[in-house]
Amino acid sequence: WTWRLGRPCIQQRLVSGTTTVSKKAVVSTQSTGDHGARHPDMPKKVTDAFILTCNVSLEYEKSEVNSGFFYKSADEREKLVKAERAFCDDKVQQVIDLKRAVVGDSDKGFVIVNQKGVDPNSLDALAREGIVALRRAKRRNMERIVLACGGTAVNSFDDLKPEQLGHAGLFYEHVLGDDKYSFIEDCDNPQSVTILIKGPNKHTITQIKDAVRDGLRAVKNAIEDQMVVPGAGAFEIAIYQALQEYKNEVRGKQRLGLQAFAEAMLIIPKCLAQNAGHDAQECLVKMLQEYKGVDRCVGLDLATGEAMYPAEAGIWDNYCVKKQLLNSCTVISSNLLIVDEVMRAGMSSLKG
Repeated sequence: WTWRLGRPCIQQRLVSGTTTVSKKAVVSTQSTGDHGARHPDMPKKVTDAFILTCNVSLEYEKSEVNSGFFYKSADEREKLVKAERAFCDDKVQQVIDLKRAVVGDSDKGFVIVNQKGVDPNSLDALAREGIVALRRAKRRNMERIVLACGGTAVNSFDDLKPEQLGHAGLFYEHVLGDDKYSFIEDCDNPQSVTILIKGPNKHTITQIKDAVRDGLRAVKNAIEDQMVVPGAGAFEIAIYQALQEYKNEVRGKQRLGLQAFAEAMLIIPKCLAQNAGHDAQECLVKMLQEYKGVDRCVGLDLATGEAMYPAEAGIWDNYCVKKQLLNSCTVISSNLLIVDEVMRAGMSSLKG
């Protein structure tokens, strides 16, 4: 993966603090859920919102073992229904009390992201308080929301504290195609972000996803290596010239091995020229001539087919990638030679 500093390959524009790549992808300091609120009266957009992430059931659940309740009168049945309802209402009231304590009479919002379900009665109670509730969120989204907004995920509503809440400057729902998404933006110190990719078809989305993944991996490798090497084929040209100079100091058949290794390094510059639609031999000659006249690395400009200086253009390759390339090519070639020797020995034994 070769990346170019200061020259993005896709046009970008800044929208409300969110870097948007037009019609291709959205890159922002935000978290995205793949669904929205499940009550029509809940607000679709809130600002300066507190985020409560939880894994608490707010609906009836079947018992883990087979059980039954027998009653003798309608009054006993009504008591059972009220007791079951009170089990959920008590937990909902704990959330409402926390919301009143932290929000008060201000215009701040309050959002609940629950990994388990929320029944209609609980949704009604939360909607009357102006609380946005998202239910049955995926576990991976829950973990990312905590990293983006702060706070801690809770498994019980007992002893709820304001320190367990996250915070976001903006929460809103947005429909993309046939799907509804919830966006959490303007986080204070986000440790997780979402890259939203859009495309006309699945093939295009897959290509964009691979490009984004390769780019992020290239940046990660550069940070870990703390160094980079010039790209655009300059690294291979420099190795070729160094091996040609060293070949004059070697005698015997080892010179043939050095010559073969040096020519093999030119495969990458040739492929770059061919993929860009230029004549590979002509581009190679231009780079070699330019390299002899200067004391710096020379690469290939894919736009013009001329020699250029990749360090000035901001074109770099990962150090660990080139290191792995040199290690792998020698190991693979040695293994191939061993296979040839084994096959040759087998054929000679058959002749005897």
